[in-house]
Amino acid sequence: MRVHICAVGRLRTGPERALIDDYVTRFDRTGRALGLGPLVLHEVEDKKGGGMEAEAALLERAIPKGAVIVALDERGTVLSSPEFSDRIAGWRDAGRGDVACVIGGADGIAPVLRAQADVALSFGKMVWPHMLVRVMLSEQLYRAASILAGSPYHRV
Repeated sequence: MRVHICAVGRLRTGPERALIDDYVTRFDRTGRALGLGPLVLHEVEDKKGGGMEAEAALLERAIPKGAVIVALDERGTVLSSPEFSDRIAGWRDAGRGDVACVIGGADGIAPVLRAQADVALSFGKMVWPHMLVRVMLSEQLYRAASILAGSPYHRV
């Protein structure tokens, strides 16, 4: 099952990019034997300043047809890492070909796109910078693959 992070904005070279690249590499290496991967980052940019609706249109084009859509949203459900890994395994085992994790811009995800999501996921009640959410998500995807592989990376 291919995994996609579809996000508004371009992440420049720096510590966040280095962390994401590291976790993507780890995920791909760990997930391959589990039927997970590759993990692909799709970055979209609304250069015309059309707001959340324009960003949503760009994000919709980046989401593969038929993908499970996971919206990263502060109003979403908070899951533990093992619960998140169970969800990923469930989608994979159900034969889903793609999972798209969607991260909006500074104002979040437009309601019309949020309504299309199969799952809304939150990293807690605090609001996180959307660029940092990419790092957190890529780490949690790697952690999920590690849990499914029985790796000691995740300790309870």
